[in-house]
Amino acid sequence: MALNWLDIVPLLVSVVLGGIIGLERELRGKAAGLRTNILICLGSCLFTVISTNLSGSEPGRIAAQIVTGIGFLGAGAIIHSGIGIHGLTTAAGIWVVASIGMACGTKMYPLAISTAVLTLIVLLLLPPVEKKISKGRNDEAQ
Repeated sequence: MALNWLDIVPLLVSVVLGGIIGLERELRGKAAGLRTNILICLGSCLFTVISTNLSGSEPGRIAAQIVTGIGFLGAGAIIHSGIGIHGLTTAAGIWVVASIGMACGTKMYPLAISTAVLTLIVLLLLPPVEKKISKGRNDEAQ
């Protein structure tokens, strides 16, 4: 099969969207930062592009395998230490970034972009709300 140069566009979009989310994670000093999020988004996109271009292929089968593989990566990001669990947001972020890559791979750009924007809203705006709620709970417990 000949290379279709238009298949490079989804890859580039996935790098940009994964990079934007990865930059936020990197600036917060999280384990899955810039490079990790870019590579997850790019890899998911490439698997999706390949699966949609293979003749006789069922794209849903490869999509299911992406979800399974990302679940494995996410599980590796979750750490149980002492009385707490850390890394759940990182694991969820990995999962969402993979889905953004899949949306790019199927050329669903409005869906990919809106998901990236919503993800950034959650990552940027909810931490102060969570701290306020947590502080209120701690104040009530005392």
